[in-house]
Parts: sequence; C-alpha cells; structure tokens
Amino acid sequence: MTNEELKRTLWDTANKLRGSVSAAEYKYPVLGMVFLKYVSDLFDAQSNVIRQRIAEPGSDYYIEDEATRRASEDVFVGDKTFYDQDNVFWIPKGAHFSTLLALATAPDLPQLLDKAMGDIEAENPSLRGVLYREFSRLALEPGKLGELMGLIARLKFDPAKHGSRDVFGEVYEYFLGQFAMNEGAKAGEFYTPKNVVNLLVEILAPFKGTIYDPACGSGGMFVQSAKFKDAHQKTLGKQGDLAIYGQELMAQTRRLCLMNLAVHGLDGDLGQTYGSSFTNDQHKTLRADYILANPPFNISDWDGDKLTDDPRWVHGIPPKGNANFAWLQHMLARLSSRGRAGIVLANGSMSSQQSGEGEIRRAMVQADVVECMVALPGQLFSNTQIPVCLWFLSRNKAAGENGRIDRRRQILFIDARKAASGRVSRTQIEFNDDDLQRLGQTYHRWRGTEFCEGGEYADEPGFCYSASLEDVEKHGYVLTPGRYVGAVVEDDDDEAFANKMERLTAQLAEQMAKGAELDAVIREKLGALGYGV
Repeated sequence: MTNEELKRTLWDTANKLRGSVSAAEYKYPVLGMVFLKYVSDLFDAQSNVIRQRIAEPGSDYYIEDEATRRASEDVFVGDKTFYDQDNVFWIPKGAHFSTLLALATAPDLPQLLDKAMGDIEAENPSLRGVLYREFSRLALEPGKLGELMGLIARLKFDPAKHGSRDVFGEVYEYFLGQFAMNEGAKAGEFYTPKNVVNLLVEILAPFKGTIYDPACGSGGMFVQSAKFKDAHQKTLGKQGDLAIYGQELMAQTRRLCLMNLAVHGLDGDLGQTYGSSFTNDQHKTLRADYILANPPFNISDWDGDKLTDDPRWVHGIPPKGNANFAWLQHMLARLSSRGRAGIVLANGSMSSQQSGEGEIRRAMVQADVVECMVALPGQLFSNTQIPVCLWFLSRNKAAGENGRIDRRRQILFIDARKAASGRVSRTQIEFNDDDLQRLGQTYHRWRGTEFCEGGEYADEPGFCYSASLEDVEKHGYVLTPGRYVGAVVEDDDDEAFANKMERLTAQLAEQMAKGAELDAVIREKLGALGYGV
C-alpha cells in the first residue's frame, strides 16, 4: 500500500467512526491519538539507540563485559536523562500507545487515555497544556475509541526505514486538510490549503534564517518551508537552516500546531502562550528573514482602538474596523534588514480607499516595500469562495543577497486567476505542481535569485508585468494585477466570420439534437420504472 493509499484508507475509516460527532470536535482526539502513537514509537526507537550505545565500543557508554551489559540494559533504557539529552519525549509505561491499545476494549478506555495524556504532559514540560485530555467527554459510541486506536496502530515509526518519520507528518497534515474540508466555513482559523501555502513558499523561498508566522494556525507554513529547505539543500549544494517563530490566537489551534511541528521533527518558539499578535505580541524583538501568514481577513474586533499610538504603524494608523493594514504593518515591523514577507489577504486590500487604507497603501508603495502582488482565483479555499491575493513585501529590493537584479522602485504583478489547473472537488480548485513551478519561476527570474532555474524574465500579457512606481502612481496606487498585466493576446485563426458562424451554429444544432435524444431515453427509462416525467 502506498503512502497515499494508507492516508486515504485511514481517513475513510476514522471518519466513519465519528458517527454524529462533528468534524470540528473529532479532529482533536484523532490528531491527539496520531501524536500519541508517534511519540510512543519514537520512545521505542530511542530505547534501541540506548541499547546500541552501551554495546558499541566507540561509545562513551560502552560496557565491555557482556553479562554486566545485559544486567545494566534495563537501568539505562529506563533512565529518563538518556531521552532528554536527545530531545525525545519520555513516555511513562502506562501512557505508552501499546499499553493502551491492549486495553482498547476496556470500558474506562476514555479515562485511561485522559490520564495517559496528563502523565505525558507531567513528564515533559514542553508539552504542558498541549495534549488533548477530553476523551472521556467525547460523545462517541462505546467501543469506537478502541477501534480508532486499532486504526492508528497501523502507523509505524521505524528509524531503519527511510522516510518513516514522514509518514506521521504526512498523515497528520492530510487529516488536517480533510477535517478542514469537512468543517467548511469553520476551518479558516486553523488551516490554509496546502497549495496556497506552497505558492507562498515557492515565491518566498525560505532557506536560511528565521521564519515567523504571527497567525500560525496549525503550522502549515512552517512545515512546507522546512520541506522547501530540505528539497533545495541538494540542488544548491549547501546547508539550509530555519529557526521557527510563531504565534496563534486560539489555544486549541496552538496545540494542533505544536503537535504538527513535533510529528514533523521540527522545533519552534510559539511564545509563552496563545494570544493576539496585536495586543499580546510574543515576539516584540524578533526580526525575521521570512514571514509567511494567512491572517484572518477583514476582522473588525482586533482592538485597534487601544493601539492608536503603536510604533508599528509607520505608514499610517490602520482603521479600527478592519485589521488588514494592521497585519501588513505588523509584519513589516518584524522583518530583518533583508527580510521578505508573503501574506494572504482579501482582494479589497489592493484597492480599498475607505478609512485611510488607500493612504497607507500609497505610503507603503512610495516607501518601496511592496515587491510583488499576485491575484488568486476564487474556489481555492474550503471555507470561502472569496478570491484573495498575495502581498509580498521586502526590506531590500536592491541587487544582492535577495537577488542579482536591482528591483528598487519596481513591483511585479502576476495575475494567477486563470493559472490553477487542478481540481480538489466540485467546488474547490488548486494549483498543481506545474502551475506552482510557473508562478514561482516567474518571480525568481524577475528577481534573479539563486532559485531561478534558467531563462530571463519577460512581461507576458494577461499574466505578468513588471511595473515602475510611476506606473503604479498613474493607477492611483491601486495594486490589482489585472490593471497592469493587460489582456491575453488571442491568436487570429484567419477564419472568416461568416464561415465561423456557419460552422459553430451547425455544431450547436448537432449537440442540441443529441441532447434531445438523450432526454427521450431518460424519459423512457424513468417511465419504465414508474416515474414518468
């Protein structure tokens, strides 16, 4: 079974078990259980590492005498310090997944799971307040939790098997996406579609430095950034390194993020607690090299009235009734001298004039901090059909470490509204790999970065245009890409108008006749079943 088949099978089965429990409520125990299985497997793998160390002559812990070594093995394997020193979570015996799996049919399994999660938190300070501990309150039918454990038990972490750690990460990520699709409108707080994240990552290209997301949700930006770095280490022939910083408003979503980082083998600083990046900023002194974010669109209850004197509002005080330009300026304030940011925002942010937003946008353009604007198609998100855009900001557009081509006083506009070829469902589309490659390389050619895979940048009518700030001024500092890229040039097929109309009407008449034949067949079949139309 391939990883794709495994993920799909696990999801289908797990989803059936939830019965009448909502997807929004069900995701916490399911993802919590995936996490428990992962840390239990990791614990077992570390036990084997410790056994190997005391048997390895070159190891500091080597015990030469075999009888003594065997007698000491349990002492070493049972010593928590050997797990702490390698950053492996300590799992008490009664909290191990296999111990609980053996009790899967016990009537008090929910209580045992709650206790196990509490015991793990008590032994591992970094997990305090992170794990799901409400199994006993879950309104699942009796026995379903045990069945769910049996299902999750199929996931295995085997350090001898290449990529086995990734299986947990991929399953966790896949489940997050599936829960988002099932939750619909409620999913926005924790999940950004993977291919939108991938587009941000492809253009921003996080490789070495600090990365920050002030509205980090379940941590998808961090996971995809780490994957980008890993994928490019070989092609660039050098080592990447990303230090992760984030903040999340919702306590439960912050827990999902911490678990997501852990199952992907990543460390991150999400601050001391959950809270608003506006009023309870956990990273005030941070200056990040990369910022990626999908903050909540158009929110009005962001406490703007308490922050009118905030030093972050360099380009103007954001309106109290909409946080879009507060997010943009917050992220600008957290960028390093070479830093760049990619932000998902509502389309209105590109053209709005009310409440001073037009003035803030003008000031940002004149300060030359806007680098690239991308218009996205509708139907990319599971929770909204509203078309959105990507803002890319930069603290350094000169030739240098961010690219060999000096792009000061220029902005790249990309109209990607017709660039998505993939389809997730009847109501949701996505960028496939070729689409992402085309969009990412358009930016990298324009900027001349080390991620450019060859070719020179050229404006393409209907798709991309490199505008000067004077061009933008002529458009009243409106940043909608469609205003700049123009229309696609259609090839003239040289067919005379009269001939074309004759051909097309004949084609239409043929299709209408076929439609009428099919209608008659359907009526006949339904009539035979006693359902005349």
